[in-house]
Amino acid sequence: MAAAGDGPWLDDAAGRLVRPYTVSDGRTRPSTTLDLMSQVMATGATPLGYLGPEHTQALDLCHAPVPVAEVAAHLKLPVAVTKVLLADLLDCGALTTKPPAFHHHPTDRALLEAVLDGLRRQL
Repeated sequence: MAAAGDGPWLDDAAGRLVRPYTVSDGRTRPSTTLDLMSQVMATGATPLGYLGPEHTQALDLCHAPVPVAEVAAHLKLPVAVTKVLLADLLDCGALTTKPPAFHHHPTDRALLEAVLDGLRRQL
């Protein structure tokens, strides 16, 4: 079993010992709309108020622009919970965000087919 101070509370056999909804105080909706590909980046401002360990971990991941989906993957939390944490950090000025920059249409048929082919190769 991992020590209490070692990142998220995990047990090798059982997985996460703290339920994701407790991390966000039971909140399921972020105060700010965030897309999976929205880029978030730390502003350098010191957040006011209490931040939980997951808030601190998320902020540490955002020294350079990083997509919301990547933050969720590193935190090993559901995207909905990660969006709530990131919205908290946005609200207190510790993060800034910008929408993803697409150089082409995001629903371009060729792109979607390439993704589908890649997924099929993985299975």
